Amino acid sequence: MKTLAARYRQAHKEAKWAIGLALAYFVWWYCSAYGLAPINVHEALPELYWGFPLWFLMACIIGPVIFTLLCALMVKYIYQDMSLEVDKDTTDE
Repeated sequence: MKTLAARYRQAHKEAKWAIGLALAYFVWWYCSAYGLAPINVHEALPELYWGFPLWFLMACIIGPVIFTLLCALMVKYIYQDMSLEVDKDTTDE
């Protein structure tokens, strides 16, 4: 990164990706927790998968694993390593 403007553009890009991934995780969790929850819990027990109800498995076990992997991919392919020091000999625009 040569200019300060290019660094700011990259930082804004990284911030947008991070916020987008966080919002996607919230939507995943909300839809899994409330969308897959059984309607009539009082009549019968929910079906279990590996000892967990489906809503819990998707929202609290599979979701964090998926989004941790997505976060690692985001850091590997979107984020760039850049120096935090400003070069005195280059212009800031």
